[in-house]
Amino acid sequence: MPADDRPLHALNRVLESIEAVRNGQALYVLLAAFALAGLLLAMAQAALARGAHLWGVLEGGLALTVAFYGGNAAGLLLMDEARGRPSRGVGPAVRDALATAHRLIVVLVAAGLAASAGVVLLLLLLWLCRLPGVGAWLFGLVVPVGVLGLGVLVLAMVGVVGPLAAPAVWDGLGVRATLAFLRRQLRQRLVFAALLHAAVGLLTAAVGALVSFVVISGGRAVAALAVLVTGIELPPQQLLAGLFGFGLRTLGPSGAAVAHHPYGAAALVGGGLVFALALVLPAVVYLRGSCSVFLALQEADARRLQAQPAG
Repeated sequence: MPADDRPLHALNRVLESIEAVRNGQALYVLLAAFALAGLLLAMAQAALARGAHLWGVLEGGLALTVAFYGGNAAGLLLMDEARGRPSRGVGPAVRDALATAHRLIVVLVAAGLAASAGVVLLLLLLWLCRLPGVGAWLFGLVVPVGVLGLGVLVLAMVGVVGPLAAPAVWDGLGVRATLAFLRRQLRQRLVFAALLHAAVGLLTAAVGALVSFVVISGGRAVAALAVLVTGIELPPQQLLAGLFGFGLRTLGPSGAAVAHHPYGAAALVGGGLVFALALVLPAVVYLRGSCSVFLALQEADARRLQAQPAG
């Protein structure tokens, strides 16, 4: 690993991503986007159930659109934080996401086409292995090449292209500049970038585990106290179901007992709010961590460029 990559400095950047849980604007944008996308998905399911397939498809597509642009707006706010500059605000972030997020789609499509070319080449080699006489000999060469090639390709897509394309767009890079940045990382720092992304994943998982512990322990305590103090006769599963994303329509088919009671509906609504927050907290840490990895790699590019002799 090149000395100018300064792994400890980059890892410290990643660990600072935990501060994203205090970014109220990013949390608000993600919560609003997830809530609206969830509502649209529920409407799409209802439309498909009654046979209105066109409305179901339109509402499902709109739900994906809201989630996509809402995530990009939150990413812009988190990039401001990672850069250490004043936040642009929720309104400007949404407008900027609507104006620039399409670049991410173009970048991912271009990267997907490049990856598909590699897969097509491997399929061609496997087809040539059907030739009589040389097929078995050729297959002995294709197996190690295919295993290593596809493995590196998956690592590149999952560990570099996927996590870094969005932060590059959030930082203001165009499609060509983003593709050039990704190409440099794949050539020079594939393992380093993938390990940094793995650190972001571990940090996100740790935050998710802590949030789950708080939600489960607090939910069980509140359920026990609610039954004791208010005297409501509700199945414990129903009191806790909202904390895990269940509603009355999904709780019954899951096999749990359901009591149609105003307190039960209120518990599901309140638990649903906690469930949404429990999803958003790890999400903002992951997005901020991806921004930190991008900035660390961008700094490494700048140091390498400065270290090159002039002329």
